[in-house]
Amino acid sequence: MPVLTRDGDVYLLNLGDGENRFTPEWMAAVSEAFDEVEHAEGPRALVTTASGKIWSNGLDLDLLLADPSGAGAYIASVQTLFSRLLTLPAPSIAALQGHTFAAGAMLALAHDTRLMRADRGFFCLPEIDLGIPFTPGMAALVQARLPHQTAHDAMITGRRYGGHEALAAGIVSSAPSEGELLPASMAAARELARTAGATLRTIRTEMYRRPLELLRQGIDPLDIGATGSD
Repeated sequence: MPVLTRDGDVYLLNLGDGENRFTPEWMAAVSEAFDEVEHAEGPRALVTTASGKIWSNGLDLDLLLADPSGAGAYIASVQTLFSRLLTLPAPSIAALQGHTFAAGAMLALAHDTRLMRADRGFFCLPEIDLGIPFTPGMAALVQARLPHQTAHDAMITGRRYGGHEALAAGIVSSAPSEGELLPASMAAARELARTAGATLRTIRTEMYRRPLELLRQGIDPLDIGATGSD
């Protein structure tokens, strides 16, 4: 389960050591971590990482298959996490130490900055191969946070990007070695911690007004399509 710790001005959220799928319990723990960062005072920043070979593999497929009638409410709760991170009044950095797929990749994109280990793990939006369309909010988030051609290629082809490829495509800002990933992410967060506060939230809200509007809308079952995998 996710665990939040603090080192000076930087909060470190470890998403866990498994697949880190978006189970209700996992999302509740992440939301509680966002609460703590949001309501803290003074300079602060958030770094999100994980243990093991996976940062996050996305949606809880077992839950979707077991209760298709609840898919709309479930996807809405996932999108709430994205919108909360987009409007967090503290800078956020994703330290991608492993595979970052589907909804996990979208959560990474909701961070201000992403660093990715150079020699291990892939960033991927596999919806095209799974036969699952992006919801309007998810599509808007991806298109707002990636260069146009990269968003097109990632969404249309389901391409897997390693660290160096992700850096070249503008998905991440840096692709350090395993040993440097977390220290570099923490150092970047410390430099940005001074920007935390209501002004940062207001700027982000204006920058991403349209994606936020779509992420906060109710989910039409037709927007979800098949509930096979994400």
